[in-house]
Amino acid sequence: MVDNLQRGGGRPDDSGRENPSEPGPDLRELTESIREKGVLEPLLVRYVPREECYYIISGERRYHASRAAGLREVPCIEKIADDAETLELALIENIQRKDLTPFEEADGLHRLATQFEYTHEDVAKKIGRARSSVTETLTLRGIPEQLRRKCLEHGVLSKSLLLQIARQPTDKKMNEMLQRILHGGLNRDEARRERRDDQQTALRPRPFLFHFEPEDESFKFRIQFRKSHITREELIATLREILASLEQTSDEADSAVA
Repeated sequence: MVDNLQRGGGRPDDSGRENPSEPGPDLRELTESIREKGVLEPLLVRYVPREECYYIISGERRYHASRAAGLREVPCIEKIADDAETLELALIENIQRKDLTPFEEADGLHRLATQFEYTHEDVAKKIGRARSSVTETLTLRGIPEQLRRKCLEHGVLSKSLLLQIARQPTDKKMNEMLQRILHGGLNRDEARRERRDDQQTALRPRPFLFHFEPEDESFKFRIQFRKSHITREELIATLREILASLEQTSDEADSAVA
């Protein structure tokens, strides 16, 4: 897709529909910046003929901050995009925001990967990062929600420390690691030193972990592979093998009962 129209300005009023997939965080700093310097980066929008209005694909924070700053017009670029591409672009922009917590970033990456069936490599290319960075960030989703809240409450938001927590084998061990951090028993440098020691003593690369949790959070599913990197095809084949094994076990149990 290419930009088919660039507008010099567009009115930030209620006829411009916000994309509901983007949140509305505190915009005070951005509002002051826009009030002083204006909107430096145009909003990306698409026209929806059936509703005769423009939808914001990316730039909703700039839109709200512009309204708060009293602007009547903002620069926009109109783009031809379907619903799927609109969602993808909105998710990517949201992930690239600077004010996200590591947990919000991990959840955004997870949604992008699951919504479009992307591998970690695919996601990395979409957002311009290394695959290892994407994989590490997604590892944070393994931290239970209750433990996440504790980390947020106590300001434990360093990704290096959160990774030390996420890499513990059980929820109990994760909580113990957090307590060590909170009570001064493990600072960032010590965490990194422990991590380096683990890497030096490891006899093989860290195994690849696949996490899955449905939106209703009714269960968590985790597979650990011996290899450090798994392709999408290998993952699908493994899931099919698990399903086939479960179906066979169920059939054998039914036969025994009969």
